[in-house]
Formats: sequence, structure tokens, C-alpha cells
Amino acid sequence: MTQFTIASFNVKNLIGPDQEYYTFQSYTPEEYAWKEDWTASQLFSMDADIIGFQEIFEESALRDVVAEADRIGVASNEAVIPDRSKRYHRKAIFRKLGFTPYGTEGLFVAPNVNDTGEPGNRRPGVAILSRFGFAEPPEIIQELAEPIKIPFAALGGGEAGHFTLTRTSRPILKARIPVGDQIITVFNCHLKSKLGEFPRDPETGTAPEADLTNYDPLGRAMGAIRASLRRMAEAWVLRRAIVEELNLGRPVMVLGDFNDGEHAVSSEIISGEVPFRNYSWMLRHDAKHANDRYTRGENDAIQEAVGAVRLTSAEALFTRKSLRDMVYTTAFGGVYESIDQIYLSRHFHPDNPERLGDMEYFSVLNDHLTDGSHAEAPYNKLASDHGQIMAHMRLKD
Repeated sequence: MTQFTIASFNVKNLIGPDQEYYTFQSYTPEEYAWKEDWTASQLFSMDADIIGFQEIFEESALRDVVAEADRIGVASNEAVIPDRSKRYHRKAIFRKLGFTPYGTEGLFVAPNVNDTGEPGNRRPGVAILSRFGFAEPPEIIQELAEPIKIPFAALGGGEAGHFTLTRTSRPILKARIPVGDQIITVFNCHLKSKLGEFPRDPETGTAPEADLTNYDPLGRAMGAIRASLRRMAEAWVLRRAIVEELNLGRPVMVLGDFNDGEHAVSSEIISGEVPFRNYSWMLRHDAKHANDRYTRGENDAIQEAVGAVRLTSAEALFTRKSLRDMVYTTAFGGVYESIDQIYLSRHFHPDNPERLGDMEYFSVLNDHLTDGSHAEAPYNKLASDHGQIMAHMRLKD
């Protein structure tokens, strides 16, 4: 029996001190020291075996955080792991008391090809940290060899243009990780946010919609449409890579900042369709008569085709098992929601008799979140504005 944990951690703008990552935004040395310490402490508390990070501006900063977490962990081991010198050495009942340092070999960072390094106009990447290392070099998916063209048809017939995606806003990281006797394909993503996309005026270098003193509700709504189209197209790029792995019979886990809830269209693109309970009542796609419906044999084949490539939210499995009805990873203006997700292929679904393993528990570290209404909110900018999520897994022998 192999037990392991896998987590997603949006660290919120991780970069060293005195570097302007967004316009007029940077950390003083004191602020960075606080942020590094908080992030490392959170990493130590999670103690996850596999972690997908988002919003990594600088690899060296993340390596500093991991090294600090290892230092904290080693010091903790010396203090709490029972031995004959400690009076409680016979009373230890915890299954996992010690912290296993990560070291330097299991970290892979995917920089953002959109990041020019220009102060104030930086773009973050993603990373994966694995105590198990990697079965092969991780793969970065961002610049597309063939642009994706999404055609639209006009209602009533004819063409209505298309949306083209040539690269994703942030890299998608694919890693094959050996765990026990299995190799699991892990995807880490950070999809386009809900912030509107506004074309800039070539003369002024600014977008008219960004001028809130001349508020343009329709222009800003159009910006939200652009952001949504990009996020859903990026979700399809990720979905294509997922299906390729599933078609090879490989177990898959997908994690990251989806910038959307579990039931949003973009999330459902990633997870795949929810199958109907029975397709035998449905009219066939090529029906010529009112009673032309799928046979029971065809229903079984459709169920298998849909289920074979479908992913399930670890959060959904947890709430079903625990009867808990609220998990949140972000808070803003009184709205609490989950936009960070861990998705599992059916290799880990409890209803699959041939599954490779089970999720035993699901953790959310969100005590640090505020919705902006608390007195400490302004000082919370140095912590992450996301909760960290972690799935506790057990593989079968």
C-alpha cells in the first residue's frame, strides 16, 4: 500500500525583492522576507509529496522557499521525532510525524513565454515539486505548433468567423511522476483569469475601457467575453492533452488555478461530459423515425466511451463522502468560492471496481483568507489570496 498527497498552491506573485512585477507593485526586502517565511511555513504545514505551484515569477525565489521549508522541517524533526532521549518516545501515535525534505532535484519550473522581463509587465509561470522525482523530463505546453481555430456558424446557415488561439496565457505543465508501482501523469495549469481583456490604443498605449472615470459598461462586458473565450480555449488545449494520456491507459491527475468553479463551462471542458444514466431513451443522431433510439448495447458503449475520459473533482468526492457542503479557496467582497481544483481520472474513482487507488481525505488550508472586509486584509497581501488544497491518496498493492 502506497500513500501520498498531492496539492495545488497558488503562491500569489512569488518574486524576489525590489523587482516590479506588475505596474508599481514590488516587495521591499522586509516584505519579501515575510512572504518567503509565510510561504515556506505553509509548505511545511502541507507536507505534500507532489505540489503544483502557480504565479511563479522567479525560479530562485521558489527554490529559496523550498529550502526554507526544508530547514523548518529538519528543525521540527529534531524536536518532535521520538527517540530514547525524549520522555514521550513511547507515546507517539502519529502515522506521519516526520517531515521529509524536498531537496533540489524534484523541482521543475515552467517560465511563461509571454514574460519579457520588462519591469511592471511581468508574466508568471508554474512549477511542480515532487518528492518522487520525475519518470521523464516534464513537458511545457504553451506555444501551439498549430494554432487552434474555433469556427462559429451563423444562425440560419453560413460562417460567422472564428476565434484563434496561438499560445496559452500561462504554461501548462505536464509531468510523469513515479508513485509506488505506478506512473501518474500530473497536469498543472493556471487558466486565464476573469479580468477583462481590452485592446490598447496604439497611440496612447492604454485601453479606453480601463479609464473608470469614463466608465464603459459595454466595452468592459466585451472584455469579459474575450477573457472567457481565451479561458475556455485554454481549457480545450488542456483537455486535448488529458485525453491523449487517457487513451494511452495512463492514470491522470489535473490540478491548478482554473479561475472558475467546478460547474463552469471551462471546468467541464477539462473534466469531460457527465454521462446520462441511460441513452436508450434518446433519439439517435441519425434518426429517421420517432422511435429511432439507441440500443442497450449502444448505450453501454456510449457510457464506456464517456466514462473512460472523464475526470472527477476531488472536492466533489470529498463533499459526497463527508456530507460537507462548502469548500472555498478564494474570497472577495463576501463571495466565497472554489477556483482551485484537483481532478482525478477514473483510475481513482470509488465507483470503479478496477481503480488503482482511493482518495482518503481532502484538505483545504484557507484560514488565512479574508474577503477584504477585515481589518487585517491590507496586510494579508503578502500571504496568498488562494487557499491550498490537498488530496490524500492511497494506491492499492
